[in-house]
Amino acid sequence: MTSEDAQGFVARVRESFFRRQAPVRTTTQTAHVLERKYGGNRQAIAAVYGVTPTTVGRWLKGTRTPRGEHAEQLRREAAEVQTTQRGRERRARQVKTSEIGTNAEVSRTTSFDIRGSNAVRSSYVPLRLTADEVAKLIRSESENEAREIIGTAIAHYFNGGGGYAGFAWNDFDFDPADFRLK
Repeated sequence: MTSEDAQGFVARVRESFFRRQAPVRTTTQTAHVLERKYGGNRQAIAAVYGVTPTTVGRWLKGTRTPRGEHAEQLRREAAEVQTTQRGRERRARQVKTSEIGTNAEVSRTTSFDIRGSNAVRSSYVPLRLTADEVAKLIRSESENEAREIIGTAIAHYFNGGGGYAGFAWNDFDFDPADFRLK
């Protein structure tokens, strides 16, 4: 999985909790990403996207529109920056205080692996994320953090809820595209 896919996974999880999506207009997307992620540095954003700073300026003015891979990356990053660190922290505290978890599921059909077994069964694994796990997921900054939280919930499911089988979070691997919050 590429780092773009990983960041897309974290952004998708954030969108699920905050129900915020990227602005529709690419000029607004560009402005938000430029200011909030790259600190207003056109050269930095241009280097990441593989374009010139002039092209970024044209995206801002609306005289040019990003296409293909650039458009998708810009949409993902615009959705990601909609939520600030302070906003995520506030939401995480609210969830933790409410002591209300959430339901999720991960597919075993195509991407679910248990270390030591190659048996694949077609089904979804229902997960119950505690309020603490949801708060950690909201605060997560990287795909690895999110994977550990979700992997812990999968291990809890396969351990029968009480730790009988001894599975750990890193005994499981899953495709982030197969993870859904309910």
